Amino acid sequence: MRLIGLTALVMVAFAANSVLNRAAVGAGEIGALDFALVRAVAGAAVLVLLLRLRHARVPLLEPRRALGGLMLTTYLVGFSLAYLAMDAGLGALILFGGVQVTMFAGALALGERPPARRWVGAGLALAGLGWLVWPGGDVAAPLWAVAAMGAAAAGWGVYSLLGRGSADPLGDTGAAFVWATAACFLAVLVQTGGATANDATALGLALAVISGAVTSGLGYALWYAVLPRLGASVAGLVQLSVPVIAALGGAVLLAEAPGLRMLAAGALVLGGIAWGLMPQRTRGSSAS
Repeated sequence: MRLIGLTALVMVAFAANSVLNRAAVGAGEIGALDFALVRAVAGAAVLVLLLRLRHARVPLLEPRRALGGLMLTTYLVGFSLAYLAMDAGLGALILFGGVQVTMFAGALALGERPPARRWVGAGLALAGLGWLVWPGGDVAAPLWAVAAMGAAAAGWGVYSLLGRGSADPLGDTGAAFVWATAACFLAVLVQTGGATANDATALGLALAVISGAVTSGLGYALWYAVLPRLGASVAGLVQLSVPVIAALGGAVLLAEAPGLRMLAAGALVLGGIAWGLMPQRTRGSSAS
């Protein structure tokens, strides 16, 4: 039960990132790359502080940690750019649909063999996502935004796969955020041509700090802590609940009212997850 509770808490944190990013970037309170940079800085500051309080070092030059930083940067930048042009719920749907594909492929490459029930559940959940983002109806997004979120999905999927072998979740996450801070800073310099002027509002900066320090920094450290106890296919499957949570958050906090299509697709996604996570019956078992 404790693992279920911690995993659910992480999913809420993931969904909160979509709502916070959309509220800040989509509303023009801060630039997309600026949001990614502030988010990375805030996450790195909190995690490094926690590591120093426990007198732990943060080795940055380990290849696995450098790769984690690169994948986290890919996710942060693509995520922020995509939310210039899509709602919180839709963005999360595209993101975690792509994450599901990435992590199932990773599970197979790593030798994991998901049971048939999990394949069926994942298929149902992905069908729900596909129905929602299919052209037409009340959901639409420009191709460039979908591509940016697709890149974010690949980055996050690989980052999550790396976390399965984490022996030091806090240290690995802190190192990734330090690497991401440097990379996002370079991205901002390239975008602005070295200019230092920034028209971010106080609200935009506050939302980026909350996203970085709380729902990203601490949330991702907790994710790395639970990942070794989840199979890659299970980790990919449970993340498909995030779009539904984000859509509800967007409806309540951002007035992004979901239509019937989104509600029905959300129900199909959650039903697929529930089916895929049900215990597999073994031969010879019977109801008592």
